[in-house]
Amino acid sequence: MRLLPGRFLARTTALPVIAVSAWLLVAFPLLALGSLTPLTAAVLGTPAVLAACLLVPRLIPEPPEQEDAPWWPVVLVLLVAVAFAAVQIAYHAEALVIRRDPASYAMYTAWIAENGYLPIPQQRELIAGDDPSLSYESLAHYQRGDVIWPQFMAGAPLVASIGYWLGGLDGMLVTTPVLGALGVLTFAGLTARLVGIRWAPLAALVLAVCLPQQWVSRFTYSEPVTQILLLGGLVLAYDALVRRARLTDRWSSAHTLAAAAGLAFGLGLVVRIDAIRDLLPVIGFVGLLLLARRGQALPLLGGLAAGVGLGLYAGYGLSLPYLEYLSDSLDPLLLISAAVIAVTVAATAALWRHGIPHVERVRRLPDAVAALALAAMVLFAVRPLLWPDHGHGSDFTDGWVAYVQQREGLAVEGSRTYYDMSLYWVGWYVGLAAVLFASLGVALVLRRLFQRRDLQWLLPAMLLVWTVGTTLLRPAITPDHPWASRRLIALVIPAFILFAVWFLAWLTRYCAVTAHSGRSTAVARALPVVVAASSAVALLLPTAGTAAGIMGYRQDVGSVAATHRLCTALSEDASVVVVDSDMAGNYMPLLRNVCGVPTASMDQPTPRDVERVVSEIHERERDAVLAASDWRLLEDLTGGEAEPERPFHVVARMDPSTLMEPPTGSWAFRGSVWVSVFPDGG
Repeated sequence: MRLLPGRFLARTTALPVIAVSAWLLVAFPLLALGSLTPLTAAVLGTPAVLAACLLVPRLIPEPPEQEDAPWWPVVLVLLVAVAFAAVQIAYHAEALVIRRDPASYAMYTAWIAENGYLPIPQQRELIAGDDPSLSYESLAHYQRGDVIWPQFMAGAPLVASIGYWLGGLDGMLVTTPVLGALGVLTFAGLTARLVGIRWAPLAALVLAVCLPQQWVSRFTYSEPVTQILLLGGLVLAYDALVRRARLTDRWSSAHTLAAAAGLAFGLGLVVRIDAIRDLLPVIGFVGLLLLARRGQALPLLGGLAAGVGLGLYAGYGLSLPYLEYLSDSLDPLLLISAAVIAVTVAATAALWRHGIPHVERVRRLPDAVAALALAAMVLFAVRPLLWPDHGHGSDFTDGWVAYVQQREGLAVEGSRTYYDMSLYWVGWYVGLAAVLFASLGVALVLRRLFQRRDLQWLLPAMLLVWTVGTTLLRPAITPDHPWASRRLIALVIPAFILFAVWFLAWLTRYCAVTAHSGRSTAVARALPVVVAASSAVALLLPTAGTAAGIMGYRQDVGSVAATHRLCTALSEDASVVVVDSDMAGNYMPLLRNVCGVPTASMDQPTPRDVERVVSEIHERERDAVLAASDWRLLEDLTGGEAEPERPFHVVARMDPSTLMEPPTGSWAFRGSVWVSVFPDGG
């Protein structure tokens, strides 16, 4: 079989989601069983990933534009992905000290990669037993009984563990840049399928250049893995539905691809629990497939159920304290999900005999839907003027927002959520032209769908329009940037880019048809090229301009080397007590999860408390180590009995925080850990 460009790109862009899904199918059960080790992962995971990557792409059908597809889009897409990975690896962050989520994921990864099980034991028997002055809870780590549960879901740490096993902390930190590049590649594949192979390089380049894609890919965030699974699920679903299969047909490649697509969607929950919201349209789409008597419906549903089942176990089995923390928003979401399932079942049963309603016969309905989509975008645009949003529900968040407002010279109003600015956030990162083109694009796509045209867009439009609408309505994140941009990058920004590129492709084809109809002039013949080129520039220039604001530095540089020095300074028999409440939450996971020493904290201890705990540690024939961010605190608590040392000291750059404008520049980060060592018997 001759290797053709369309076939090569279609199969290559499906590989990321296939590989990640296969890995999670093996690694997550191993973690749940407490048997995740480099050996078990290699013996079971490597064959599973290789087999999936060799077999599943063979089932992908030939692209419709196979015959006239050139090689240059394929080469450009691969160059964009490789260049993206290289740049993000060169600028990758070293976020190991917990201040926000990246270091939390890093500490989660370090623990399971080193130990292979959850929860984390407190090891209080190696410190001071049940001494009431000790605490084992820290940022992103919940103390429950005599164990500690890390925050967040296990999916992203399971993928990052591969890098940790191959290269330690450095290997872990460069894994996400590679995942971000695979997300760009996956998005290019979706664009090639829905818009055309010639437009895939532009879509990939805009996504690769935009600040949030670069930013999340430099840290150990979960968004790159989520992006691969959800966009990859759309890729596999598209391929599964190219061939028509009836409910009574025998199992075929279309059924296998549908099951793989459903599984990829469901595994999104293993990575992020809020993926439940994004997947609600998939349930409705399965109902439509059943009404259309399509054979892919049940495999898609089966794969989705299997993935969701693993995701729910990941949440309620391995991250229950985290879900309890999210209960105010998660419980209503679960009720909404149950209602969507019930309504879908009832509607499918009611319409089973008659099939899908012929909405295209309702006069002006397609035009009304298109107008409604444009009206919704206008409402999002004027929302800050009409409905400024307030109410975080968190005193800590109110305080942080007030602090950033003071730095920006804004009126101090800590309850301001800035959710009404969500559409403007998108405009910051991809430009107003992309927002305008995407608005026109989604209106036209919905109009054509309600005319029963371009039905390959049905599932992508359902999922992306729903996610964009619900996310813009309530981003549910602390609104400073670039932090808040991570809420947009998994699906919202890719959706805007996809619809914008589709509109440009449609506009270019329209100009080409007009130029070749009747008597055409040289100017008319050149018009499609001019439109395509100028529109591409309109997408890329503002996107690159915003990204230039904070993409020229590495965050927390020196943290890896400082961590190695800190761990080297601690003996194998060390038991660490952090006596500085200001730093305890930030550094306790680093000491416990990376250095592997029992760690606890004391809140505002007295010299007598310290003396008692040190004696209890010595009774267990272990070295007592006191840690603080300031040597003077150690001197005051110990009376100078042990000379403080500073093995961890970092002076670096960190991301800024902005509220009313795109982020620019950087802030300073300084981190220090002073230790006083009291050897056993000393």
